[in-house]
Amino acid sequence: MNAHDTLTLWENFYVIVGSSAGALTGLQFVVMALVSESDRKGGEPEISAFGTPNVVHFSAVLLVSAILSAPWPNLSSTATIVGVCGAFGVVYTSIVIRRARRTTTYQPVLEDWIWHACLPMVSYLAILISAAILPRYQTVSLFGIGSAALLLLFIGIHNAWDTVTYVTIASLNKSSPTGEAPPSAEGKTQR
Repeated sequence: MNAHDTLTLWENFYVIVGSSAGALTGLQFVVMALVSESDRKGGEPEISAFGTPNVVHFSAVLLVSAILSAPWPNLSSTATIVGVCGAFGVVYTSIVIRRARRTTTYQPVLEDWIWHACLPMVSYLAILISAAILPRYQTVSLFGIGSAALLLLFIGIHNAWDTVTYVTIASLNKSSPTGEAPPSAEGKTQR
């Protein structure tokens, strides 16, 4: 099967996933507006470690979706470009891990390490590895890339929701007449 026919089979998937990623990028802007209006301590290091990566993940999904929806003449070119995206993601996630370790106003808990470090690294590695095998193992590779793109979408949704719940609970703590914190649904240490 030629590149066009192979990628055409995935067209609807990437239209849905790519459109969702584009729309959800706007969600992260709303989340950041909520954070900016809160009284929580933190600044650029925390945003670089816990906010900006969501926009990068959504943008990566949008980019991979656009790449795989383009009319490529062969799968080798497609694999190279998607592989570069995966490699960029691995490097970027390594930078995010370093930034998370250096935050001073918040110490990440296990859930943060899973959702902000481990799962993104797995996703970008899957994109990189799947791209490397795309010319030879088309079906497996395209399922790997698609699964990784979908996982990045879910990571961004989870992390945006986690930030909103954190800010909401922090606001409730501040406005509580008794000064007692309401119970946290996740049992996380407050940021």
